[in-house]
Amino acid sequence: MRRITRIATVGIASAALALSATACGGKKSSDTSSKEAGAAIAYDVGGRGDQSFNDAAYEGLKKAETDLQIKGAEAEPTDGEGEADKVQRLTELARKGNNPVIGVGFAYAPAIKKVAEKFPDTTFGIVDDTSVTAKNIANLVFDEEQGSYLAGVAAAKVSKTGTIGFIGGVETPLIKKFEAGYVQGVKETNPNAKVLVQYLTQPPNYDGFSKPDLGKAAAQGQIDQGADVVYAAAGLAGSGAIEAAAAKGKWAIGVDSDQYSQAGLAKYKDHILTSVTKQVSQSVYNLIKSVKDGKPESGEVRYGLDTNGVGLADSNPDYKKMADVIAAVEKAKADIIAKKITVKTTP
Repeated sequence: MRRITRIATVGIASAALALSATACGGKKSSDTSSKEAGAAIAYDVGGRGDQSFNDAAYEGLKKAETDLQIKGAEAEPTDGEGEADKVQRLTELARKGNNPVIGVGFAYAPAIKKVAEKFPDTTFGIVDDTSVTAKNIANLVFDEEQGSYLAGVAAAKVSKTGTIGFIGGVETPLIKKFEAGYVQGVKETNPNAKVLVQYLTQPPNYDGFSKPDLGKAAAQGQIDQGADVVYAAAGLAGSGAIEAAAAKGKWAIGVDSDQYSQAGLAKYKDHILTSVTKQVSQSVYNLIKSVKDGKPESGEVRYGLDTNGVGLADSNPDYKKMADVIAAVEKAKADIIAKKITVKTTP
C-alpha cells in the first residue's frame, strides 16, 4: 500500500508562531520526533501533475517508497510564494524527521542554505543547483545542454521548413543551457536552419513554468512563422506548447520526463517526436537510498550523457522508424561522450 503523505503549506504567520514556540522552550529545530520519518520532496513551481520536472521527482520518491520500504512525504508550492515560505516548508519537513529532504529546483537554494545549517544531521538535496554547498547538502545536477543538443539534431533532421522553435519558460541560466545545446545541435546539423527563440517570462515572474496558456500562445506564434518543430523547456507551461503543435499537425519535443508516456498528454502524444530526459527520478531515488544505506551523497552529483543521466526518449513508434534521424542522434551522442563535440552551456 502506498503511504506517501502530501503536506499542505501553512502560512508565514504559522511559521512565525512555530519559531516563537521554539524560542520559549519548545523543541530545538534539529529534533526529529516522528516515528514514521522517511524521505520528503518539496516541489517546484507547477507542483505535482506538471507532466514534466516535478512528476519526475515524484517518480523517484514513489520508487524509493516501494523498493526501500520508506515513507514518503511531499510538499506543494503556493502561488506567489517567497523565500520565507520555502524555509518554513523545508523546516517543517525536516522537523518531522524526514531524511533526506529534497528541494526540487534551483529556487530552493537560499532556503536550503538556511535550513541545512539548523539540521546538520539531515541530508538535504537540491535539484539543478550548485550554488549552495555544505557537508549535508547534495547538489543533483544535469548536463541539460547535452540532451538538448541531441534534440536539436533530431529537430533539424525532421524539419521540412527549416524553421525550428525553442521556448524557454523563464529566462534563467539553467534554461539558457537548454537553449544553447538545442540551437547548437540544430545549426551543426543544418547550418541554414532558422531557430526562433522565445522566453515566456523573466525573473522574478516564474509563471513561465506554470501557465500552459503562455506556452500555447508562444508555440502558436512560432508555428505561424513557419516552425514545424517546437521544443519547450518550460515545465507545466510546456504542455501548452505541445497542445499547440498537435493542433497544427507539427512536431513537439518534450522535456525532463518522457512526455509521450505522460497520461495527461495522451491526446497529443502522436505529435511528441521525442523528449529530452533528465534522470531526476533516478537522482532522487539514489539520494534516498544513499541515506538509507548510511552513506549519504554530498556535494555535486552530476548526471550526463556518459551515465545516461540525460538523453532522448524513443517511445514514439514513428520516431523509432526514422533510421536516419536515430543514426544522426547516436553519432552525436557518441561524439559528445568522446569529447569530439563540446556542447555550449550559454547561447
